[in-house]
Formats: sequence, structure tokens, C-alpha cells
Amino acid sequence: MSHPHPELGPPPPLPEGGLRVTPLGGLGEIGRNMTVFEYGGRLLIVDCGVLFPEEEQPGIDLILPDFTSIRDRLDDVEGIVLTHGHEDHIGGVPFLLREKPDIPLIGSKLTLALIEAKLQEHRIRPYTLEVAEGHRERVGPFDCEFVAVNHSIPDALAVAIRTPAGMAVHTGDFKMDQLPLDSRLTDLHAFARLSEEGIDLLLSDSTNAEVPGFTPHERDISNVLRQVFAGARKRIIVASFASHVHRIQQILDAAHEYGRRVAFVGRSMVRNMGIARDLGYLKVPPGLVVDVKTLDDLPDHEVVLVCTGSQGEPMAALSRMANRDHQIRIVQGDTVILASSLIPGNENAVYRVINGLTRWGANVVHKGNAKVHVSGHASAGELLYFYNICRPKNLMPVHGEWRHLRANAELGALTGVPHDRIVIAEDGVTVDLVEGKARISGKVQAGYVYVDGLSVGDVGEPALKDRKILGEEGIISVFVVVDSSTGKITGGPHIQARGSGIDDAAFDGVVPKISEVLERSAQDGVVEPHQLQQLVRRTLGKWVSDTYRRRPMILPVVVEV
Repeated sequence: MSHPHPELGPPPPLPEGGLRVTPLGGLGEIGRNMTVFEYGGRLLIVDCGVLFPEEEQPGIDLILPDFTSIRDRLDDVEGIVLTHGHEDHIGGVPFLLREKPDIPLIGSKLTLALIEAKLQEHRIRPYTLEVAEGHRERVGPFDCEFVAVNHSIPDALAVAIRTPAGMAVHTGDFKMDQLPLDSRLTDLHAFARLSEEGIDLLLSDSTNAEVPGFTPHERDISNVLRQVFAGARKRIIVASFASHVHRIQQILDAAHEYGRRVAFVGRSMVRNMGIARDLGYLKVPPGLVVDVKTLDDLPDHEVVLVCTGSQGEPMAALSRMANRDHQIRIVQGDTVILASSLIPGNENAVYRVINGLTRWGANVVHKGNAKVHVSGHASAGELLYFYNICRPKNLMPVHGEWRHLRANAELGALTGVPHDRIVIAEDGVTVDLVEGKARISGKVQAGYVYVDGLSVGDVGEPALKDRKILGEEGIISVFVVVDSSTGKITGGPHIQARGSGIDDAAFDGVVPKISEVLERSAQDGVVEPHQLQQLVRRTLGKWVSDTYRRRPMILPVVVEV
């Protein structure tokens, strides 16, 4: 198995007749999925998603793929294939289309409807090409065939990309549920047919590669939800991803069976479920869904609220309910269902929400104590089955953290893919398919691009480091006035602390030390403000560390008069 090394340099020019694959997100992480295919100087992008921030990224709203390596080549992009409508696959599209709005978007009916609604908020009208399973479209030099796959959202597709260099198959996110709610199976017959033709490079979803056996059926959840509904005496509040149409359908069916009305809470939930209903993917009995404003007129035992926030997102509806910062107030006897899995990195945030809800008297039902969610990704048993059908000549695990990629690679090796034909890459690492063999050729820039409010890419790692210090240790500011010619102190030092836990009066002990250092520097002829600021920072920082064992941010201000 080949794998990247930190010393990799920029890739050489792509050999004539070769296919280059460059993942710009989704490898070594759960989310931000984006892969660029290059042949004959032309580019095809598969997915363009976002990653949601973790606790150590305070103030960040979204994390995007880094478009630097293709920014000067956007005229070479033939199109963006979207495998399905989850945010980690389509959320970055508006930010890429801001740079070139006429790049065509290619996807299924529901996927395009979801991204078009999102783009409308960004005032972008995209060029779209609707495809379905079985369709074959020529996109520049790329001959794309679309294959139905089963996932936790309707209309998911894999894509087979034929070029003179060979055929690459990108699975997108998939599983092999044999009893799907919408009766739409992963098309193993189509994959077997592609296998007979010869799959030169398979890019396969790795998210559940560590999980043994087979992913349970979606329909197994329905009975559990019925039991929860049957036992609930007051309101039922369900938190789910805003695009999980299958799970919402199960909630609607249970609500209808137990005589409850359903209201959607949150802009993305209302928007997405409206789209799914209008396109026929969500079956809603007449009168079942009501406006949230009418709920006050209904008794609690007839109410179901469906909202976002299953991952503990601070601004989502459920988190705000837990913090008593929402118009919907949790009361004793309410039932809350978290109908989703835990995305790695979100555990603390989710348990914090669960504790908050429990504190107010809610009965919280989640994957840890009831079977209210199943994954949308193939487990190890399904992947083994899949590889034996596809028989790829080269395998490149995608979509997952390092442990998932490695586990997926091992599964491929067990089914007979030669070790030297399995490529474990990471974001930015280029993989070239030349003369039937895939090998790592170099690395391009593929770091995190942070979205902070209206700012895109302006906040970097140094700013995040400063935010963490401010959040954990606080800030101490020092104000000193010095004579511009002699460097002697004419005012101060004045010290104030915020968030450090140190009382301002405590600094009386360090003020003489700072004055002494500045007087000595004046005698040595040091009058440059920046140098004086550094002296103040070091003196105060050492005193705080020695006295309190803390390392707050120290902001010295030296003013010349």
C-alpha cells in the first residue's frame, strides 16, 4: 500500500494519456468532500462539500475545501458532479460558484433542487444538468455513467468516469440496504457490468469500514419510533439532519398513526422538507403538517416538532432549547429524539445538549439508549461484498478519517486487490492513473478555508490560536506612556485584566518590575515602541506564569509623547 509523505512536492506535469485524481477534501476527515479529476488538460469535480467546525475552532461557521490549486484553472472545469444532497457534499458549491458562476452542476432531481434552493440565497442561478441512474453523459473528455446507490437521502448516485486512461468509479456515500424505505437498491447489477468492462480505479466510501458486519435496515427503526410515540405523554421533539428525508418520513408516519400534528422548526428543515414534499420524495397525509405558530392551540400530546441540532450545533434549534434560548421551552415530560449518528468530534457538544435537555425534565432518546438511527454508510461486510463484485484493478479509499481509510484498504487487500495497487492518500495528494496503475505523484495545497460570518479565508490558524488563548486564559492589557526622545515613563503602567481570573489590584506587585525594566531600557537608549512592548510583554508574562501558572494573552500598548 502506498501512502503520502510530508516531503511530497508539487506534482510533475500529467503524462500524456494519464488521469490525475486530486482529493481536496474528505480524506482524513468526515466531511468537506471534493475530488478533482483531470484528463487532457480538462477538469471534472465530484462533490464540493463543507466540514463543520469543532470546539477548537471557535467562531467558525463552516470549513471549505481549498480552491487554490484550481483557482487559475476554473475555465478548464467541465462540470461539478454532485453525488447526493448532504451538506458535506454540496455545501461548498455556492463558494466555488462565486468565483465562476457558470460551471455546470450535474446531479439527480432532488440533489439539484436542494442546491438550487441554497444558491438562491446566495443569488446565484446555476447551469444544471439533471441525470438519473442509467444515464450516460459526455462531459468534455469525461464519459460519465450514473449508478443508483442507497444512502440516507433519496436519489444518491455513484459515477463511473470513462477516459482513454481507464475507468474510475466514485461511489459517493453508499450502503447496501436490501430493504430500503423507497425500494431503491444499490444497483449491484450495474457495478457487476462495470466490473466486466474493467474498473481501473475505485474510489470507495470508507466511513464505516471499521464496523463489522452489515449496516442494519432503515425500516428496523420504524418499530422503535412507534414504541417511543406510544409511550410519550407530552410533546415529542425530534432532531435530525435537515436533509434526512427517510428519517423524517418515518417520523411523519408515526405521528399520523398516533394522532399527532407535525411542525418543522428551523429554516433549513422547513426549506428541505418543502422541496422533498413538492418533488414527491416525502409523502405527507393531508392536515398532518402545521405551522409552528399554531401549536399553542393544540394539546401537548398531539404535538411533534421536527428541528435541526442533532450534532449539538450551538445555534441550532435543539441547542438553544437546551440553553433556554428558544421560544420553545422544554418542560417536564417532553420526549426528545436525536435521530442521527454522532459525527466524530461532536460527542462533547451532543452530550452537553442531552444533559441540558435532561435538566429541564425531558426524556432524551438517542442512539446510545435506543435504536433510533442507522448509518447511511456500508459496513465492512458490505464493502467486502462490494469489492468482490467490482474487482477493481486499483483501490483508493475516500471519505473518512485515517483509521477508516486504513481499514478500508485492508478490506480491499483481503478481496485480492494487490497491496501495491491500493493508494491511501490524503487531502491534496495527487494520484495518477497511468498505463493501468495508480501511484502517488505529488501534493498540492489543500488546507482548511474558514468561513467566519461574511469572511471567507480571512481567518487562519494564528487567529484561531489567539481565540483559544482568549477563551481559555483571558487577556491582560498594559498601557504605558513614554517620552519619545528619552524613553522615560511619563504615564502608567496601567494594567487591566479580562477573563484571566486575576483581580486588577493584584498587579500592584508587578508594576514596579515593569517600570524598572523600562527605566533600564531608557538608560540603554532603547526608545523604539515595538521593542518596549516586547519588554513589557516578557516581564508581565513571566510574573503571571510564576505567580498564577497561567498564560493569558498579554496586549502591551506603548504610546510616545
